Amino acid sequence: MKHLFLVLIYVVVFSAFAQESIETTIEERFKTELKKENIKSGLLHVYSESRGIDIQLAENKEDSISINSPFYTASITKMFTATAIGILKDNDKLKFEDKIAQYLPDSLMNNLHVLDGKDYSKELTIAHLLQHTSGLPDYFTDSTNDGSPNVINQLLMNPNTSWSPEKMIQFTKDKMSPHFIPDEGYHYTDTEYVLLALIIENVSGLSLDEFFKQHIFKPLNMHSSYINLKSTAIDNQLPIIKFYASQYELSSLKSLSADWGGGGLVSTTHDLISFLKAFNQDDIINKETRLDMQHWINETRGMDYGFGIRQVSIDELTDTETDLHIIGHSGSTASFLWYCPQLDTYISGTLNQLEASKSAMILVYEILKIIENID
Repeated sequence: MKHLFLVLIYVVVFSAFAQESIETTIEERFKTELKKENIKSGLLHVYSESRGIDIQLAENKEDSISINSPFYTASITKMFTATAIGILKDNDKLKFEDKIAQYLPDSLMNNLHVLDGKDYSKELTIAHLLQHTSGLPDYFTDSTNDGSPNVINQLLMNPNTSWSPEKMIQFTKDKMSPHFIPDEGYHYTDTEYVLLALIIENVSGLSLDEFFKQHIFKPLNMHSSYINLKSTAIDNQLPIIKFYASQYELSSLKSLSADWGGGGLVSTTHDLISFLKAFNQDDIINKETRLDMQHWINETRGMDYGFGIRQVSIDELTDTETDLHIIGHSGSTASFLWYCPQLDTYISGTLNQLEASKSAMILVYEILKIIENID
């Protein structure tokens, strides 16, 4: 009995020491990242129920923030838009293989995808849009045919411009050309997620922000989440954390209306982790639908893409020997939401700096290695 008691004491003490060691090491690594000149603020939330980990860090060089402060999630939004399509599928309102022309007006569909003189517009499916296999150009970052600024370059040039979904789609038709025949390549583009958001609105009869609120935010108690410039949080009055492109602050620009179905979500680390947990546990969409969304195709080295969700193989991405992989999404503002199945660990946060996207991915990987090495 005495021996058993001593073993139990050892286990408790070692567990407490390991937990403290993880928290201290992760906090030190996070603060090192925040010392970089171009990073003004950061949030980090590392959570694992099975491991007893719940690390919440918030740092800002200029203003006071907390872990409950909402931040611009950028392309993490794509997971929500794709999930909304999944909800409609589960309710028999549409199918992934449906042609998008069934749900969009002729004014949008006309000349949407014309390549080498042939019109492929009516061949486009919802699945093509979800998985970036449509061939459509990206109004944000692709080059224009006439050399004029694309939309991301217009954010600061025309900060008071209000972009409607129809205006964004027309911009791609007027200024850009498709990359390939539908289903014959991969090209990441926000244009597809504008179309998906319009499909959600047309099928449901609700605005995108209202659909999110009714079918995702309220059921999951995500009371701090909303669509930028379109709605407000259910119950969080804290201001959005400022984010930057180099030294230029972007978070207050009206022209950010160009970031909508593919990148307009504002949220917190708590809300995002609640969402991804519910997604993984089939609490939002059916298991069959989730598995359909995780039918991967190669995106680039170490990365595969499903329907609005990404899988990263750490070994291929970093040239290291590890079997760790993560599932979730990242955003251009160095925002991130990942789940590591091998460690049963969720990581969410942001560095609020467009120039720090690569740094954010390295940060996530190094945090996972810290947790793995403590085992």
